[in-house]
This record gives sequence, C-alpha cells and structure tokens, in this order.
Amino acid sequence: MDFNIGTSSGSRNRPKPATPRGGGGFAGWLMTAVAPFGENEEHAMDQALVELGLGDARLIRGEGAMLPMGFEPGSPQDLPMGTLVECHLSKATVDGTGIASAGVAWALCTTPEGDECAIVSTMSHQGSMEECEAELRRNLQRKLGNRDLELRKDDDGRALFECAVDEIEAQEGFHGVVLAALILPNSLNLGGSSGPTRSRN
Repeated sequence: MDFNIGTSSGSRNRPKPATPRGGGGFAGWLMTAVAPFGENEEHAMDQALVELGLGDARLIRGEGAMLPMGFEPGSPQDLPMGTLVECHLSKATVDGTGIASAGVAWALCTTPEGDECAIVSTMSHQGSMEECEAELRRNLQRKLGNRDLELRKDDDGRALFECAVDEIEAQEGFHGVVLAALILPNSLNLGGSSGPTRSRN
C-alpha cells in the first residue's frame, strides 16, 4: 500500500483549487471558515456556515470514510436557496481562551481489485492547525490501510490527495467556531452512486 500523502499544504480561509478530471462524476470541494465573534456557539456556527457558502442550504452531514463512486474534485460554486447538500464537516470551538482547529481531506484511491474510489477524513483539534493537519493525514493513512487501498497518482507521480485546515484563536467575551468542509452538492440528486461489493473474507 502507498501511504505517501505528500508534504504539508494546509489552507486558511480559502477553497482548495482543483481541476475536475472529467467524466461527469460527483464533484466536491474543500473549504474552511472562521467565525470568531459569536454571541454564543450557535451564532458563531451560523456565521461560519454563511462564510462557507452553506448559509442558505439544508445540510445532510455525511459520515463514514467512503465518498460516492465517481467523486471528482471540483471548483466552489454558489448554491441555490434551500438546496439539500451532503457535507462532510469538522467543527472546533473556543470560548474565551485557547486555540482550536478543524480540517478535512479527500484522497482518490484504487482497491486491490482495480476499482477506483475516493475516501474522506475529518479532524477537529484543540490546538494549532499544524497539529490538526498532521493528525488528519495520519487518520487518512489509517483509513487507507483499513480498506487495503492505494492512493492514485497523476501523470507526474503525485498522489491525488488534498486537505484544508484552519484554526481560530479565542477572543475574550466571545464564542468562536472554525469549520472545515467537503461539500458535495450533487451527491443526493443523482442515482447510481453505488460501487461493487467487496468481500471481507
């Protein structure tokens, strides 16, 4: 198994640029947001969702490591009001003192049988974004190992992998939230997203 997921490339408050590979798959993108001045946690959370571009969406929180079959990196887009959106979300909070961070990552993979797939990992951490990113990458490696997956590589031999991590520092008298998200706007609207069944023997 190939566990090389590259060097550190964390993101602060920016979408991670990516170029779709083509083929009409399920596009998704990574983003982070920070809301340091909420009157309470819910207020700060709502500010962060607006910053992510999810303020007018209805969210379905994705769980588990496997992404829809046909997942492809895409570019951020505006979402119509009321859109039902699958979102793999990581949230960390601060209240008065301290630093918190949150991150999310995807990787394009291949099974031992040769099927292409993609996985996701999220991480929240009461500490710096550097610490959060290191643990996020370790968790992604563990998920690859648990499923006997290998990272796919581009024509230059680079792993097809990306992560976004951000942090928030507490402001006295305010609640703060940092979010990291993999946003999948079309995964709930299209059929045929299942892949082959793998034997666990």
